Amino acid sequence: MKPAIRRLARRGGVKRIFGMIYEETRGVLKVFLENVIRDAVTYIEHAKRKTVTAMGVVYALKSQSRTSYGFSG
Repeated sequence: MKPAIRRLARRGGVKRIFGMIYEETRGVLKVFLENVIRDAVTYIEHAKRKTVTAMGVVYALKSQSRTSYGFSG
């Protein structure tokens, strides 16, 4: 996962990365994904479905006031 974090940082314009950043980034990303997945599962359970779709994730992101580009809904 280290190369993926480095790639994202480079895309964001970061030139140098302190070694401890990787562990911190993993922790923050894990919490973020847990929240999004929990909201998406809540949404699909309410809709009485068993499959999480892209739109379920989009609605979960919207419920957290996060903007998602490339998906309508």
